[in-house]
Amino acid sequence: MRALVRWDPFQKLASWHRDIDELFDRFFPFGREDVPALTAWMPAMESFTKDGRYVIRVDLPGVDPEDVEISALENRLTIRGERKASKEVDENGYRYAETSYGKFERSLSLPVGADRDKIIAKYEHGVLEISMPLPESAVTKKVPIEVAGGEVKQLKAA
Repeated sequence: MRALVRWDPFQKLASWHRDIDELFDRFFPFGREDVPALTAWMPAMESFTKDGRYVIRVDLPGVDPEDVEISALENRLTIRGERKASKEVDENGYRYAETSYGKFERSLSLPVGADRDKIIAKYEHGVLEISMPLPESAVTKKVPIEVAGGEVKQLKAA
């Protein structure tokens, strides 16, 4: 014979909450002690060509340029560094922060023919800008589009 067990909806909710927390910890491990800080923060980056140069911009607010390293090996550019947490705590011992800290590393492929020996890096107002000259063959060429009826239309550059 089976015993009657009282159903407790809050016990079931607590169980679901625990399961969801474990799922999030598995896929989004940010802030856990056993996970390297490398996964905690990744700066935003953009790359484009302008005036015959390949330009990369990396948003690094709060990062000391002395804590950033740029290296180029073959056709790969790597930017690594660290945003260090400040040690300040107010007089009540409470601190609220939404800023992520830790080490980061970003790598990207350089265009064919990019001159690694002429890379220039500048840091201003929290933005790191890296640029290098491109060979004539790597510069974007506009291609006219022939429209039905014989009309040729030239598209504006992006």
